[in-house]
Amino acid sequence: MRRRGVLSAMGAASIGGLAGCVGSAPTAGGGGDDGDGSGGAGDESDTLPTDWPSGTYADYDVTTVTARTAEGDELGAVRAAIADTGEKRYLGLSDAASLPENAGMLFVYDTPRDSLTYVMREMDFGIDIVYVAGDREIVEIHNAPEPGPNEDGNEQRYSGSGQYVLEVPYEWTDRRGVDVGDSLAFTP
Repeated sequence: MRRRGVLSAMGAASIGGLAGCVGSAPTAGGGGDDGDGSGGAGDESDTLPTDWPSGTYADYDVTTVTARTAEGDELGAVRAAIADTGEKRYLGLSDAASLPENAGMLFVYDTPRDSLTYVMREMDFGIDIVYVAGDREIVEIHNAPEPGPNEDGNEQRYSGSGQYVLEVPYEWTDRRGVDVGDSLAFTP
């Protein structure tokens, strides 16, 4: 896999202020939107995947992350692998070939950060990158499309601040109506 070679060559220590990030798109058999974009309650797109995390991430701790409006109404939930070390944050989802609908990765930092930058290093699919403050309020959302055919994704940089970053399938936040000012509930 070309991502592993790049990661090995660069080494985790060389990343400095950049965090590893990789994206996702729904996969066959992994849930998914029924095509109308509604993501309404009770349809298949509300089902948390049982096949995630897998592969490289199979041993990661997992949490359910639930997005809620400021009024407390549930917008959607994902089963998220937890990236809580420098090595796991650098790797991000770069070893994932895809990401099931309602799956993701939760990046956890010990304290809030004023400046974080996630990149689409060697990505083959797009994701949403959600920056979350220490109080779990969403402060920034980026829809990060997959890099083009001749791009490695290093030029695609998405900045924000917070103590947590959630990566979910591309435009998952749009399908669920998740926006800045909403909050996330989870146990890291």
